[in-house]
Amino acid sequence: MTGRRRNRSTSLPGLLTSHARKGILSAGTAAACVSLLAGCGVVPGTTGDAGDDPITVMTWAPQDTKATNKPGMPAFAHAYARWINAKGGINGRKLNVLTCNDHNDSVAAAKCARRAAKENVVAVVGSYSQYADSFFPSLEGAGIPYIGGYGITNAEFTSPLSYPVNGGQPALLAGLGRSLAGCGPVALVRPDTIAGDQLPPLLDSGLKAGGHTSARDQRAAEDATEYDGQAERALETTTSASGDEGCVVPALGDRNGTFMDSFRRAREDYPDVRTATVLGSVDQTVIDATGGASGPYEGSYITGWYPVASDARWDGMKQVIKEEAFGDNRIDAADAGVQTTWIAYTVFKEIVESLGGGEVSADTVTGALDDGLRVSTGGLTPTLRWQFQDKLAAVGFPRLVNANVTLQVVREGRLVSARKGFVDTTRTLQDADVNY
Repeated sequence: MTGRRRNRSTSLPGLLTSHARKGILSAGTAAACVSLLAGCGVVPGTTGDAGDDPITVMTWAPQDTKATNKPGMPAFAHAYARWINAKGGINGRKLNVLTCNDHNDSVAAAKCARRAAKENVVAVVGSYSQYADSFFPSLEGAGIPYIGGYGITNAEFTSPLSYPVNGGQPALLAGLGRSLAGCGPVALVRPDTIAGDQLPPLLDSGLKAGGHTSARDQRAAEDATEYDGQAERALETTTSASGDEGCVVPALGDRNGTFMDSFRRAREDYPDVRTATVLGSVDQTVIDATGGASGPYEGSYITGWYPVASDARWDGMKQVIKEEAFGDNRIDAADAGVQTTWIAYTVFKEIVESLGGGEVSADTVTGALDDGLRVSTGGLTPTLRWQFQDKLAAVGFPRLVNANVTLQVVREGRLVSARKGFVDTTRTLQDADVNY
């Protein structure tokens, strides 16, 4: 996020469960009907008893901004709708996907949420926004669940209406820290934003688990056009102490490439250091664009939420892209945003199917999830099941139900698995010194 920081609330948003909200809404609606002696219409976020009416959802993400952009997420959401509708929809109902550009702006993010409520969407699915404090109040007021956010904000792991499919930045950084415990000095270069403030203690939790000291925390402008000074400071920090090879961790989202341009020029005057980062800041397209095997990411460790893009478990998503978005260069099968949107819509499909021929509404979708529905994602994540107070509630992440990450490495210019299977970061996060 950009802009000035605001004081964080220490209370959890939206304290009512979906069933409590449903009871209150039902009682209030019935009273209004009696007092007005009139029939009541469909409440926001429901398809009523129309049976064949479309199921309306929304996907949002920033596009055409100077900072992080995720155009592939809404583009893939539209492709998914075309694909599922060509197969008869979900339970015989067409899927109607609305999209919104949050512009990496708090006001625009709030407008997207208000539009979701106005359009009576039953869920926001597979989306990205750094401005959870702006959009969650409107979603919670309308009772609309947020399924499969990107995991970039703390609120996605605290709101009772959030149903994350991955461990977000907490799991990625904790897993990366564990992988870098054998490094010399470590420097973290991250955005000088509220979201960026959450990163150092998470990386440090993994370093601490491996017996390493904390990383040097370097703040940087999220939308800078060059990072020469930051690169110099990171290299000084990681090469001036012991003889052990240091590690530089850029976590600047779409600006990682800009940082690496500065870093590549500066590193010629310093001893060798290793780079490492998290998926979302780097993917195969970034590695290719920075020189592949001869580029700065060669040998880098990168933590991700899911298997590498070449894994056969992504074949279903790739088929959707092939059939409905071939040639759309906004959609990249290796993009963590697109992958998250695919998983989120997979979850949503299973939720609707679990309702059979019954009403599909924001409340019934939320109710199915809160009643303990177990959702399979074809091995891309563990089986997902959400409870309000899960294992990581004690460290401020009560909705984080999937703390698994994958460890990947750049070898000969290709992003490949460095370790078979997933690494569970639950214990590492439980020991994290996170104060929100």
